[in-house]
Amino acid sequence: MIRFLPKLVAGPALLITAALATVQAQDKAPAAAPAASPAAKASAAPAKAGVKAALTVTLVQPQAREVPLRLAANGSVTAWQEAILGAEVNGLRLAEVRAQVGDAVKRGQVLAVFASETVEAEVAQARASVAEAEATQSEARINAERAQSIAASGALSAQQVAQYATAEKTAQARLELARAQLTTQRLRLAHTKLLASDDGIISARTATVGAVLPQGQELFRLIRKGRLEWRGEVTATELGKLKSGLLVAISAAGVGSVDGKLRMVGPTVDVVTRNALVYVDMPDAIAKGFKPGMFARGEFALGASSGLTVPQDTVVLRDGFSYVFRAGSVQDGAAKVARVKIEIGRRVDDRIEVLSGLTPADRIVATGVAFLADGDTVKVVK
Repeated sequence: MIRFLPKLVAGPALLITAALATVQAQDKAPAAAPAASPAAKASAAPAKAGVKAALTVTLVQPQAREVPLRLAANGSVTAWQEAILGAEVNGLRLAEVRAQVGDAVKRGQVLAVFASETVEAEVAQARASVAEAEATQSEARINAERAQSIAASGALSAQQVAQYATAEKTAQARLELARAQLTTQRLRLAHTKLLASDDGIISARTATVGAVLPQGQELFRLIRKGRLEWRGEVTATELGKLKSGLLVAISAAGVGSVDGKLRMVGPTVDVVTRNALVYVDMPDAIAKGFKPGMFARGEFALGASSGLTVPQDTVVLRDGFSYVFRAGSVQDGAAKVARVKIEIGRRVDDRIEVLSGLTPADRIVATGVAFLADGDTVKVVK
């Protein structure tokens, strides 16, 4: 019993020593920091290791650029001028057709041929009439000259001399009539070949081989010079901005675009629609696939003005409004973004003009904006 007594006494002493040491350590520990405010927690949130970034992004700033001033209008593509080619002789049979729709023709080119046998016979008859009238006129002229030469001798009365002179004039008139009839028949013979009245493109054809046509019957329609024009409608208030010579970019769905030049502004305004027509020349439009009757949109180049622009990829459309995501201060490579509503204006290349909602100092998310929401945290890289 005496051997184990020191161990029993030593146990409680060790426990008391450990308790005292714990109390002293607590007294020496620094006081706890006061609780942080909600605003401080929000600003420090991106820096905490536990906050996950919604997206890795780059930031861009709005830039001032010269933005073109344009006026848009809608209209139709039409032929600059159309020529109607028809039968110039009456009652002849169409023997041959040498042109089809879409053919490019030259001035004077033969498009159709009529049967000419009847007209050739009438030309021969007119020639014979001219020969007969020439013989009669020659005889009458000689008789008149003889009568005039012997009038002074008294062999012929004054009345007889006048009759010979009248006969000469009558024969001369009949000769001129016969010659005119011959000219008419020659014209009819020439008109048995239908010729193109100008360079251009055949846009319509109603000619049918074998048909006997009346005079004036339409056979072909021709787009003169192969020129097309765009006729756009603009409001009366916009007319003052337009002048002849302005460049116009004309585009049609499925075809592409072509550059034109404003030729003329219509002199009147429609009393119903209050719109006026403008006429724009379209060089080489047919070669680029434009056709008469097409609906097309035109943009008039009115000049340029400075504006604040952002890349098109930075803008997202939601609920019918345009938004960008503006980044706050960057801490430890992360930042919070706020969705900002903007008003957009003109477009130039891949940039959009911002009319309101941003300043040049703002930094906005460059790409991936469709995947962001207001208040998201993003990781910012250069």
